[in-house]
Amino acid sequence: MKTLGIIPARGGSKGIPNKNKALFCGKPLITHTIKVALESNLDTVVVSSDDPDILAIATNMGIEAIQRPAELAEDTTPTLPVLQHALSSFDSSYDTVMTLQPTSPLRTAQHINDALTLFSQSPDADSLVSIVKVPHNMTPDSLMKRNGDLVSALNDTASTRRQEKPELWARNGAALYISKRSLLDTSILGSSILGFEMSMMDSIDIDTPEDFQLAELIFNKRKS
Repeated sequence: MKTLGIIPARGGSKGIPNKNKALFCGKPLITHTIKVALESNLDTVVVSSDDPDILAIATNMGIEAIQRPAELAEDTTPTLPVLQHALSSFDSSYDTVMTLQPTSPLRTAQHINDALTLFSQSPDADSLVSIVKVPHNMTPDSLMKRNGDLVSALNDTASTRRQEKPELWARNGAALYISKRSLLDTSILGSSILGFEMSMMDSIDIDTPEDFQLAELIFNKRKS
């Protein structure tokens, strides 16, 4: 199985200005994803961006940088056309595409390799997504609705006992996706999706300044 790794990293960001190139533990955030991608078993790694600084970072780290057109770098631009644009620069020898969002700096090369192994051993699957277990106090049985200062259970028949609540999983901020190349003509995830489990800490997806601070604390703690 030959796999192309695509890191989509546009320049703009609402929550954190210039998030993908903001300094995270002393280095631009995107460099952490590039580094682990290069350490992994991915056959090729590329960055897609509209930002000259991000493209330069990618080039300086030894990977191909794909200039993304402005119309594919809006706040509302979905990921699929960005992947399709990047993929159009490569021949048909790649069987699969892995998407690595640069906002998940606690994902490691081992995560990437384990996901690739799981997917390669599952011929009936057409896609894979990384998932994290939902804490029991955030499952539907624990949710409440608010009316002024009063709250009530969202589901009146829901169980309040932890042992009786369903075990649920959520996508973890797109730490990684794997898609068969043919699937990307229409979608990123297909009808037979593998779940690749990651821990809560490894799943941090930086969207707010608080996420950024927490991820830095964990990253630095692991280094020490």
